[in-house]
Amino acid sequence: MENQLIQLYLFVCQIYDTRSNTCFQRLSNNREPRFTDQELIAIWFFGHLNEKFQKKQIYNFILNYWADWFPSLPSYQTFSYRLNLLEQTFQSIGAELFSQLHGQQTPELDHLVDSFPVMLASNGHAYTGKVAREVANVGYCSAKKTFFHSVRLHAVAARCFAKMPSPSQIWLCEGSLYDSHSFKEQFVRLPNTTLIGDKAYADKLLARQLEEQFTEVITPLKKPKGRELSHREKYFNRLISRFRQPIESLFNWIDEKTNIQSASKVRSTDGLMLHCFGKLAVAFFLLVFNY
Repeated sequence: MENQLIQLYLFVCQIYDTRSNTCFQRLSNNREPRFTDQELIAIWFFGHLNEKFQKKQIYNFILNYWADWFPSLPSYQTFSYRLNLLEQTFQSIGAELFSQLHGQQTPELDHLVDSFPVMLASNGHAYTGKVAREVANVGYCSAKKTFFHSVRLHAVAARCFAKMPSPSQIWLCEGSLYDSHSFKEQFVRLPNTTLIGDKAYADKLLARQLEEQFTEVITPLKKPKGRELSHREKYFNRLISRFRQPIESLFNWIDEKTNIQSASKVRSTDGLMLHCFGKLAVAFFLLVFNY
């Protein structure tokens, strides 16, 4: 574990050396604190790699077992406050890892698209949630049959043979925004490919938008009014579901490794952005270095 922590710290320092213009910049008199941002980020990664997913869990893990390595570790309140300032840095680290991930894999010609909620509150608490209302609101998850107060994490991923799909584009939007509308607003460019999605992407305007890129969108067939689907149509839907399954596996894997879907402990917009981009950076790190 000592080697793991040292490697993480050196990795973070390398990012700061090569991407300093996009990392969080301190302009105050305390721009060189004794407990550095590099140490803070290394602790975030180290905690997640040891299955500590909440800030309080990570802090107590370091305080109880690794305090000798971080003699200037501040109070938990300062630790949490400073982490919340580092959204920009985690985005920069994620972008670097994302570029490395693309250089490692040879995807097939088709892409998968889907989304899943990062839930601040669910069920009866969804409509009373007050956290991060600038970016989060009430939406519905058909897979879980649950209303939630959250943001949605959207992903387009290239299908890879005998592997999890490789993410090619990821973005966040408010929880209530319909999947196809979010896709169109993002102006996703996918030239010369096939895009496979669920029924939420069965949108004529989206299909025309993709046709201009010489891309076809394939979705399950919706049940017609007044009749059942034929056996052939049901078989087609099962086939599409089978093709879409890898992106569900990708989302499940990200949640298993980072607990990103549960954001009930988040108490601010900055905290939500850290929760999303910080955990995505961890997921990309695991994918790039095959942890």
